[in-house]
Amino acid sequence: MMEKLVWYLTQPYVQYALIVGVLIALCSSLLGVTLVLKRFSFIGDGLSHVAFGAMAIAAVLNLTNNMLLILPVTMLCAVLLLRTGQNTRIKGDAAVAMISVASLAFGYMLMNVFPSSSNVSRDVCTTLFGSSSILTLSRDKVWLCAALSVIVVILFIFFYNKIFSVTFDEAFARATGTKAGAYNLLLAIIIAVIIVLAMNLVGSLLISALVIFPALSAMRVFRSFKRVTVCAAILSVVCALIGILVSILAGTPVGSTIVAVDIVAFAACWLVGLVRGGQHT
Repeated sequence: MMEKLVWYLTQPYVQYALIVGVLIALCSSLLGVTLVLKRFSFIGDGLSHVAFGAMAIAAVLNLTNNMLLILPVTMLCAVLLLRTGQNTRIKGDAAVAMISVASLAFGYMLMNVFPSSSNVSRDVCTTLFGSSSILTLSRDKVWLCAALSVIVVILFIFFYNKIFSVTFDEAFARATGTKAGAYNLLLAIIIAVIIVLAMNLVGSLLISALVIFPALSAMRVFRSFKRVTVCAAILSVVCALIGILVSILAGTPVGSTIVAVDIVAFAACWLVGLVRGGQHT
């Protein structure tokens, strides 16, 4: 098995999958802690459905580079979710559900009315649950993912203190002169970028797991924001590496395998929290 694994690691397509998986896991975990603490965890799920609808439109239009459509549409909907969620008539969870269901239904309808291939069911399944094969990642996608991931990490590190203050006490942050609305907008745009990047690997339905599970796992063990963030990032990267390697050796879907490893890690952290007496909600 070790010889087989070593041979796979020398193949470019496996290296591409590992690079993209690690970068996506790192970025999603950094933003995941903030989203969970702000009670806005399901924005990842909602935006993933938006990206699915945009991908269906791109397929109908036969765009050679669908990112040119998917990324701006997802960013726009991230902003709309933020603005609509602050509306007293439409709460945040209702706004996410509304945009999520509408985008998913519209995208599925388009893919059936204007099929881009003879096997619509396979296309839908691949988009929702990720590619069953890691051979689909091209060098261009890897470079794009690397560039956007570096930007996400730099923005998070540079605005760490502001993100921290907005996450824990937005009212106090506003009172001290922090432009909370601008930083909320920044978070929404960054998570939109992460969603679009992750679709090729784990699919639109599994993206929210990458955002939520590492953060919740870290919260079982640590209490401070910095420690939870660092722990979530490490857990997410390790789970992504293990999930990709297991999927290669066992022939299982990449996205589902990564999420399964995340679930196991959450169970382990939950047990550690119980033993340490650090269980909290």
